[in-house]
Amino acid sequence: MYIKICGLTDSNHAAHAARSGADAVGVVMSEPSPRHATAAQASAVLSAAREASPGVDTVLVVREMPAVEAASTAQRLGFDVLQLHGGYSADDFAAAAKIHPRIWRAASLARDPGLRAGDFGEERLLVDGAAAGSGEPWDLGLLAGQTLGDNWLLAGGLSPANVAEAIAIARPSGVDVSSGVEIAPGVKSSSLISAFITAARAGGATVAGDT
Repeated sequence: MYIKICGLTDSNHAAHAARSGADAVGVVMSEPSPRHATAAQASAVLSAAREASPGVDTVLVVREMPAVEAASTAQRLGFDVLQLHGGYSADDFAAAAKIHPRIWRAASLARDPGLRAGDFGEERLLVDGAAAGSGEPWDLGLLAGQTLGDNWLLAGGLSPANVAEAIAIARPSGVDVSSGVEIAPGVKSSSLISAFITAARAGGATVAGDT
């Protein structure tokens, strides 16, 4: 089970997530968001996460930023992955990939019921609710009958309390959390990060045992 802790702005929380077994840490650069990070904060998060766990994936998450600009930013700051969130086109992905080859796509079944991992050339697909990026729970029943492919992450309203059940229902290859490990908007909790990772690992192990 691949686990991403997103919306990090504090290097201590980034290091804790990496040490606790997160496979990826995400930094949001979108000014309307309470999780928006400056370039200096992003660099500190990357350094701390990599020092704690050299193999961790570092992910830049953007929404409104033009795709080519986002790819250039990810390259300049040293991110492993660029995650394009929302209304980017296949052409946007192709243009960005020429600059930064590792790209993930975040989208919603409510807006695009034909989602499938890899359709835009992305490395991973992140499936969120209709209000993508809001952290609000959504109806996982929308996944019934969907063929999303092998490499996709479940997001939206996940927390330590519900992630194991969500994994059992959706059977994703990974999960992504941000607000579900916060004590206030944009303020992470080390204990909630640890609890989420533990619960997600347990949920993933249970699903693997069923197959």
